Amino acid sequence: MDPIREYALTMTRRHFFGRTGVSLGTLALAMLWPEKFFAQDGRGNGLPGVPHFRPRAKRAIFLFMNGGPSQMDLWDYKPKMREWFDKDLPPSVRGNQRLTTMTSGQARFPIAPSKFNFARHGKSGIWVSELLPYTAQVVDELCIIKSMHTEAINHDPAVTYICTGSQLPGRPSLGAWLSYGLGSLNQNLPTFVVMTPTSTYYDAQALYQRLWGSGMLPSKHAGVALRAIGDPILYLSNPSGMDKEIRRHMLDAVAQLNQKKQQELGDPEILDRIAQYEMAFRMQTSVPELMDLSKEPEHVLQLYGPQVRKPGTIAASCLLARRLIERGVRFVQIFHRGWDHHSNLPQNIKTACMDSDQPIAGLITDLKQRGLLEDTLVIWGGEFGRTIYCQGKLTPDNYGRDHHPRCFTYWLAGAGVKPGFVYGETDDFSYNIVRDPVHIHNLNATILYLFGIDHRRLTVKFQGLDVRLTGTEDHEPVLDLLS
Repeated sequence: MDPIREYALTMTRRHFFGRTGVSLGTLALAMLWPEKFFAQDGRGNGLPGVPHFRPRAKRAIFLFMNGGPSQMDLWDYKPKMREWFDKDLPPSVRGNQRLTTMTSGQARFPIAPSKFNFARHGKSGIWVSELLPYTAQVVDELCIIKSMHTEAINHDPAVTYICTGSQLPGRPSLGAWLSYGLGSLNQNLPTFVVMTPTSTYYDAQALYQRLWGSGMLPSKHAGVALRAIGDPILYLSNPSGMDKEIRRHMLDAVAQLNQKKQQELGDPEILDRIAQYEMAFRMQTSVPELMDLSKEPEHVLQLYGPQVRKPGTIAASCLLARRLIERGVRFVQIFHRGWDHHSNLPQNIKTACMDSDQPIAGLITDLKQRGLLEDTLVIWGGEFGRTIYCQGKLTPDNYGRDHHPRCFTYWLAGAGVKPGFVYGETDDFSYNIVRDPVHIHNLNATILYLFGIDHRRLTVKFQGLDVRLTGTEDHEPVLDLLS
């Protein structure tokens, strides 16, 4: 059979629409090919009609605390629990809660109050744990949500759920959706960048590329991971014997061959491939400049703490996040591992906070001083919270906590959210939500809303369905969080 005829018979739905109209790959190529084709509207080439309304955020930094931070040891102050030390959690509070296999077989569920002191901070008077002395100094910039909840109870589906809107792998991540809907703000760096800094805590959860993948969206919308060791991006450097001119000549020749093949077959992924080659060529210049911190003033470096000069730390990652959004990267996600504290929580959570507290507070301060916080959204949180009851042996100074999806804490800052504001409330046990619940789909809908996107209208056809980040349920953005 003629190969072109054979390809036409096996063409996918996406390929068909790529041939009968202007494909997303064509838009990608127009954005990344010679400068005369680059959009001059300051926004790049997103989808027609997006944003749907006036955006408050141009870019975002998502500080993902992988493992599940303990809300009652950091943000959800529960002083009454000190009277309940080693008493059983009332069955009426636990209800029919689904438990993990790590604690479902326990004979008792003894309450473990937080051993850490809390104090009010800022003009807002928000309670903050002693574990977060630097974040406490910027608490008036934060919009704290104490009533987050999810259905997932184990790490892999829970992280996948909040990052992609589905517990099952294969869906586009939040950053990919923003890239798909809004396009790029720059020519020389990806729209979506990911960093996975090291953790002092030895027992960190695994991460997977699908957490920043593009799913059924074109591959150019996937997050690009910056590495701490070796080349910041794999295969970015030219091999021995190849200089920039040779690379340019080779790419031009490959692009001509790919364009010819695309004209024959109509496959939009071929155009995406050309666009990615072009982006990689541009990044050979832009990425080394990005990673060079030598021109950062000393007073700025001091904001992020003593680890900022050490590649691969969360301090260095937070500073790079600021440098990335300054250069037009729309979405930066930092996965800080080391928050899964089933045992020895007091020491382990102290370690996680010592790694991250000053760098994150420094990032907020740095963004505000540069006027970037006005249209940069900063998001902090993990995949779920922790139980008030102890996992394993309980002593006054040592305890562990299991996964808890019923309530946990997130905070937002910048880009039109209410500063110095607390939303939602949990019961005395930090176990159930008693006011203003916020599902993770509500959170993602709110993030899209801040970017000017109606979450119900940002969809892609896949297997006969209109797939969207926020699933099929009727979850709305939480407008009470906005200033």
